[in-house]
Amino acid sequence: MLTSHKKVTFIPTGNYSTALVVLVAKRLLTMSSDKEEVQVTLEDQKKINLFAKKNGNLNEIETELEEIKKALQNIEDAGDDLMLLEDEDSEAIPYQLGEVFIQHNLEETQGLLEKEKDKYEQRMKQLKEEAGEIESMMKELKVQLYAKFGDNINLEA
Repeated sequence: MLTSHKKVTFIPTGNYSTALVVLVAKRLLTMSSDKEEVQVTLEDQKKINLFAKKNGNLNEIETELEEIKKALQNIEDAGDDLMLLEDEDSEAIPYQLGEVFIQHNLEETQGLLEKEKDKYEQRMKQLKEEAGEIESMMKELKVQLYAKFGDNINLEA
């Protein structure tokens, strides 16, 4: 069996490849640390795969959170613009639903904006909770994998 003292760095991305994970595992099989063989078990491989999958999920959540922040800013800007309207302009305000614009008065439009804002804020709260759970799981996996592989693996998230 080939042995080496080189360090393997595993940097999972949102679009990780199973082949990459398998390559990392195969490479770990052939490495040694202080002249001890490092064996990758099926359980270790599952942990590495789970870490990569959760890292991808976390990246997707962060992307969605950024989109929600932009949408909330747009809603806030629209609300500010509504406050600047004159009385005669506030009778027929176009509000976009899907690909269609519907005319509403000022109060109805403000109500629709509030509902939309509440929807986004609830989704943001849900995503932040999911992200916290994923980060916790990833920390636990890191501890387990570093305990076994030490400097032979580097899980950058």
